[in-house]
Amino acid sequence: WSPRARPPHADPCSSPPAGSQLPCFHGSSTIRNLKERFHMNMTEEQLQLLIEQLVDGSMRSITTKLYDGFQYLTNGIM
Repeated sequence: WSPRARPPHADPCSSPPAGSQLPCFHGSSTIRNLKERFHMNMTEEQLQLLIEQLVDGSMRSITTKLYDGFQYLTNGIM
């Protein structure tokens, strides 16, 4: 499933749920921030490069290594 592959009219990020009373949907920044997370303004090639950079940065991050160690010690997840 790829949200980027959906046509604009089927995009759940295009507007808040109809009649929503949830406070998180009041204000213009929620939907805008959600759309930004999908990087809809990038080409597939640009998005692939960004993802590779994010993964590479995470793999070299000390906090990732610490969290992985915590998960291994507490849950046996490696």
